[in-house]
Amino acid sequence: MEVWALVMFAVLFVLLLAGFPVAFTLGAVALAFGSLFLGLGFFDLLPLRIWGIMTNFTLLAVPLFIFMGVILEKSGLAEELLETMGRLFGRVRGGLAISVVLVGALLAATTGVVGASVVTMAVIALPVMLKHGYAPTLAGGTIAASGTLGQIIPPSIILILLGDVIGVPVGQLFMGAAIPGMMLVLSYILYITFVSWRHPELAPAININPNDDSELGLKVLKSLIPPLFLVLAVLGSIFLGIASPTESAAVGALGAMLLAASHHKLNLSNLNEAMQQTTRLTSMVFLILIGATAFGLVFVGMGGDNLIFEIFDDLPGGKWTFLILSMLLIFLLGFFLDFIEICFIVVPIIAPVAIHLGLDPLWFALLIALNLQTSFLTPPFGFSLFYLKASAPDLKLQDIYKGIFPFIIIQVVILGLVIIFPSLTLWLPNLME
Repeated sequence: MEVWALVMFAVLFVLLLAGFPVAFTLGAVALAFGSLFLGLGFFDLLPLRIWGIMTNFTLLAVPLFIFMGVILEKSGLAEELLETMGRLFGRVRGGLAISVVLVGALLAATTGVVGASVVTMAVIALPVMLKHGYAPTLAGGTIAASGTLGQIIPPSIILILLGDVIGVPVGQLFMGAAIPGMMLVLSYILYITFVSWRHPELAPAININPNDDSELGLKVLKSLIPPLFLVLAVLGSIFLGIASPTESAAVGALGAMLLAASHHKLNLSNLNEAMQQTTRLTSMVFLILIGATAFGLVFVGMGGDNLIFEIFDDLPGGKWTFLILSMLLIFLLGFFLDFIEICFIVVPIIAPVAIHLGLDPLWFALLIALNLQTSFLTPPFGFSLFYLKASAPDLKLQDIYKGIFPFIIIQVVILGLVIIFPSLTLWLPNLME
């Protein structure tokens, strides 16, 4: 029966690649194999599992952070930030690209929604960069990489989901992700600075009216202070132990509404649209979670977890072989599956093995998040690349692929450093205990 558990997993993967809806495919495969090998009575356990999901206080942060991100997307925050940062850094080589990285990091820390960040910056920043002589490769690569920072920089939705699946406090995940996130931002800026110095024609400085300098400082402060205050309110309350991630998400949602109101963008139309979008995204996440719960219940009931343990216990190299294989598996699956699907289907299978082999669950969860971020950018199927292409149809796909390659190398290097030096992720959570 244990072998049939692997067959069930293979059938699921084939059906997903064929394009069937994820949530319903998970449930249908679980029902088919469960009723065939375990009997319909086995599913009496399922309502208790679903009730556990419905009453999970931590998961309540998901719709709240999604709502916060959607409201901020409609507030005009990104447009204002890009404009002021562009004027602040634009007069130096690569300044516009550096501005995009900084705004991407700030959007990641306030919205956590990758698709929205990539699309927003592609629509706003890309035409300006190309107009001022930036190479399409550098412009496209910078926007795609910066928009994907929302995968790792808190309050990332994937970190909340990984925390629930693996059983790690979300607040600790947020703290653990802070240093790798800052390393990525700094590495992107250093790369852009080097390219601008080495090849000035790829990222020229732009001429800015010196008469605007008197007002520039005030505009920068007006653009930066509100979102920075929101970030400090949301993440600071978590890091200092003042509020749980769910409570801070509620604060963030309220703060986003106030920020949108200050930009005169909080109206019934935008509010209604934000609530509808939040409901759609949240429903998708929880339907997949319920389907994955049914699938996991049958998989364990058929002894699939014991078989996985046995396979990895017999491998030479122990936990390091497992780590390499699991990271490679997640990286490859990230080409074809969304991070939510990987989180609910694959992670529940490999996470117990990681804990069994003695790997720190917090460290392992952050490795998965960094890995998924890399697969978001990797050709030919990186989701961020398609977001960018859809938002900028005139940008050639080969230019996007060429431009993103250096940023992929940076991400792989950062992932390698986190693997070699676990303290990069564990130091801050241990410090705050």
